[in-house]
Amino acid sequence: MKATRYGDPLGNDELDMGPVINKTQVGKMKALVDSALAAGAEAVILGCTEIALLVGDARAAVPLYDTTAIHAEAAVRWIMGEG
Repeated sequence: MKATRYGDPLGNDELDMGPVINKTQVGKMKALVDSALAAGAEAVILGCTEIALLVGDARAAVPLYDTTAIHAEAAVRWIMGEG
């Protein structure tokens, strides 16, 4: 399995300016996911807190892994003594 890193096509400067998410950013993210799928991606890792906000509840043909949610769920399990 080959992993491909696509970098930050959205420009962190825009996202760091506040909670405003515009249609351009959402469109860029969807295009990036589509590009990864066209290249044969079997999953997409949403490796930044802001990316999950842009993707939202998008339906994709492959699994979307939100690393913020994964880490938060693991922290809760650890605090609760479940692992």
